[in-house]
Amino acid sequence: MKILEEERRPAVDRGGAGEGPGTVVMRAYAELNDFLPRGWRQRSFEYPMTGGNSLKHLVESAGIPHTEIELILVNGESVGLDATVRDGDLISIYPVFESMDVGSAVRLRPEPLRRTRFVMDVHLGKLALIFRLLGFDVAFPGDVPDDELARISSEENRILLTRDTMLLKRNTVTHGCYLHSQDPEEQAAEILDRLDLRGSVRPFSRCLDCGAELKPASKESVLHLLEPLTRKYYDEFSVCTECGKVYWKGSHYGPLLELLNRLNIPVTVNGDEDEDED
Repeated sequence: MKILEEERRPAVDRGGAGEGPGTVVMRAYAELNDFLPRGWRQRSFEYPMTGGNSLKHLVESAGIPHTEIELILVNGESVGLDATVRDGDLISIYPVFESMDVGSAVRLRPEPLRRTRFVMDVHLGKLALIFRLLGFDVAFPGDVPDDELARISSEENRILLTRDTMLLKRNTVTHGCYLHSQDPEEQAAEILDRLDLRGSVRPFSRCLDCGAELKPASKESVLHLLEPLTRKYYDEFSVCTECGKVYWKGSHYGPLLELLNRLNIPVTVNGDEDEDED
């Protein structure tokens, strides 16, 4: 779908940019409307330039974090977030559309990270467990200041997941995603589909406690850590390479398989892998 012609209109002579406050006309598309007051959704609306003529400031002050935007057109021309606008400008704001042909337009999202890693805020503990179950590298520092989350995201090249729009508006956050749902399983499906991660899933490959990778371990090497019934009924084990926690296909394995099934994640179950005894 070509969009560059749809929003084009003749430029209006308004003198120089920045000559006093004015008004722009904004229009957000698709899920970006979720960040706007109801009266501004799915329609064009006038927005005052009371905070200056910075495009990034205007868009984010209206409610839309820059991490959610793929493309912005000003009077039909694609521009970056560092652009300035003038009184009367028409600003069209687009999220990611897989089928959209933006041609040579200025894409606002940075290049994908070489490694898909995440940092999640304190409210996403269940989602962090799900993503570690799926095999993703997830930092979950707990109840830390927003500055620390932004720092981790920037310095460790991690995608910041949150429902805090103000956190995503920080300049230091270049890779982030707003979670529209409040349900952890729905959040997981949302990110898997939005970032096209289903092909990268590696279930049961990471520690649910610390997030480090697991490695196979012989029964003899972990025998001293096992309860009597576990010693009796289980022979296959994995151990965390960082914290040393031992994993086996015990009573929690069945419910975890059901969770993966609800997320449409295929898991091959052979032999006695589906046994679920204590």
